[in-house]
Amino acid sequence: MSTAALLILALCLDAMLGEPRWLWNRLPHPAVLMGRLVGWMDRRVNTGPARRGKGILCVLALALTGVVAGSLLERLGAPVVILVTAILLAQRSLVDHVAEVGDGLRLSLMEGRRAVARIVSRDTAAMDESQTARAAIESAAENLSDGVIAPAFWFLIAGLPGLIVYKLVNTADSMIGYRTPRHEAFGWAAARLDDLLNLIPARLTAALIALPAKCFDFHGIRQDAERHRSPNAGWPEAAMSRALGIALAGPRAYDGRMRDFPFVNPDGRRVLTPVDIDASIAMLWKAWGLFVALCVLIVVL
Repeated sequence: MSTAALLILALCLDAMLGEPRWLWNRLPHPAVLMGRLVGWMDRRVNTGPARRGKGILCVLALALTGVVAGSLLERLGAPVVILVTAILLAQRSLVDHVAEVGDGLRLSLMEGRRAVARIVSRDTAAMDESQTARAAIESAAENLSDGVIAPAFWFLIAGLPGLIVYKLVNTADSMIGYRTPRHEAFGWAAARLDDLLNLIPARLTAALIALPAKCFDFHGIRQDAERHRSPNAGWPEAAMSRALGIALAGPRAYDGRMRDFPFVNPDGRRVLTPVDIDASIAMLWKAWGLFVALCVLIVVL
């Protein structure tokens, strides 16, 4: 069975089952194990001098771990590959978490804030309805790239080793890839490699969002993406903002400090409601469906 065929089955399995709570309440999710490994490295290695060099070695160790683990799992056959790949994709769980924000907002602003706090790192206590909806939609766009398209892309390129390497690096970036006194040097390699690994997938994700919405202004998407502080996350957010006709990004608070980030698609509508969250979820499924269709085309060809 081809890699693309295996991926199609894994994408469909993830879309149908997501992350069963009964299973992951009893066993640690592989993403949790990856986080524990990165956390252990941070505690044990991120000390003393030469922290950038130590961070580079840790990223190389993570990549080697991913290659070895993926190669061993591939030897167990197609059913194991499909199952592991489905577990490491996150389409259904992403949709469920974003939908919880819309459902929460329909009950009360407080419930919406509680739901969005589970999927974003910014301060949520003072958010209004538009800010809460905007945060959920930004998370939908960015995590479609990080949690679905990018790992699937690297599976197509390098099989299960490629997928696991990507997930390990992406996990490391989310934990230590920050410009803080503790992590600026140690997390440099993880952040830069994550940027590299997401270079193509982020732009592919933007196209997968834009095309079903008949949004063909890719020059405008590129210009909007350049407004974003991230070299990659801006692409899916720019495509989502133009597909829905809304403004994303913009000012937000972290650790009690307001950050004056520019808006993506600044001319878009800024008053958002749960209906816009519903529209973003529909775009997630359209982009997913188009990607599955591309995989089918690969199998046919």
